[in-house]
Amino acid sequence: MATMRPGCSEDGESPPATTMVVCDISIILPCLNETQSLPHCVENARAALAAINTQYGLVGEVVVADNGSTDGSQALAESLGARVVAVSERGYGAALRGGLAGGRGRFLIMGDCDGSYDFGDAVPMVGKLIQGADICMGSRLKGAILPGAMPWKNRYIGNPILTGILNLLFRSGISDAHCGLRALTRASFDRLALTGLGMEFASEMVIKAALKRERIEEVPITLHPDLRDRPPHLRPWRDGWRHLRYLFMLSPAWVYGIPGAVLVSLGAAILCTAGWHSLWGDHSPFFFGDYWTILAAAAVGIGHLAGLLGLATHLYGVREGYRRPKSWIPLAARWLTLETMLASGLAAIAIGFAILLAVTLAWFDRDLARAASVLPAVLGVLMLTLGAQNILGGFLLAILGGNEARFLSTKSPRTDAAKACGQPTPLN
Repeated sequence: MATMRPGCSEDGESPPATTMVVCDISIILPCLNETQSLPHCVENARAALAAINTQYGLVGEVVVADNGSTDGSQALAESLGARVVAVSERGYGAALRGGLAGGRGRFLIMGDCDGSYDFGDAVPMVGKLIQGADICMGSRLKGAILPGAMPWKNRYIGNPILTGILNLLFRSGISDAHCGLRALTRASFDRLALTGLGMEFASEMVIKAALKRERIEEVPITLHPDLRDRPPHLRPWRDGWRHLRYLFMLSPAWVYGIPGAVLVSLGAAILCTAGWHSLWGDHSPFFFGDYWTILAAAAVGIGHLAGLLGLATHLYGVREGYRRPKSWIPLAARWLTLETMLASGLAAIAIGFAILLAVTLAWFDRDLARAASVLPAVLGVLMLTLGAQNILGGFLLAILGGNEARFLSTKSPRTDAAKACGQPTPLN
């Protein structure tokens, strides 16, 4: 039997706060008017703590993160031996975030308070954390989904599509990104700096863990039917959209970088082809005429702007601590300073004015007759546009990076923390 310590118990019942110290395990139950399913969930969580104590010698607590219940869930939870953490900010994610922050354990387990998860499935998750994982996800798809436990549109449409997109964008390599039963270390929770308020909290945790290269493991679990006789808080279409837009909000490469690169490449290819034909062609009708030239310039301008926004978004994520900088960022930072961006912007504007001046003089030389090609004028306007965007983008990057851009260090926060504690550097 494990040695007991103040603050936790083998069966999950929390002692008075006056004896509280940090314990091993905290099982977090988000709660909003759950008197019907709460007794089963708390008892199930306490049974899981007993199994964890038997197998690993760890002790823990059950934490009910109450999100403003009006049905007496708080008093019921306390009477069942759970500790209640009041979370005033509304939302599923807010409740979980408040409960995780309020948990005393160095290992944190979260699961819905509707009876759909058996916390006994979390016992091997704790084993994964002990072995060095930062996060352990439950996988309903690798385990079992009992009849009536998940609507068909969630099982065959929503979850596979959203998990597939998440894996494509962030290469997390997991099979069930939205399983509500998961475990993580206290250190990992602190590193992730989670902010989600709604159902997108589940995706945010996985995305930021992948971006920060946390070690993610999976174990199969069983999903049970909801014990409640009322509809769940989940609203599939609204919450599905919140998940989807959050995936793209945290993926500047796919939202800005890749589309920007495609636009610049196509636009530049058309402009170069049109320029070659204008200078060395035989002046016969050409496929890339004036309209194509204008569209190509617009594509280059939009692609250039997308690239600047993508870089700014990436740097914002680095500064906020939920992603690590790309390997080329510190090198690029030496050149993408406010001064170089201003200089390049002013140079592009000067070139643009020079081209437009030449176009104007040629116009007067033709006695105001129509030009044979709009390409020179389009190129002049494009250079003005790119120059202005460089100047404005330079200030945006400077605001995000600061004078020294010290947040561009390629060191992992885990590495820095290990060195500060005199521990071996963890492998990524």
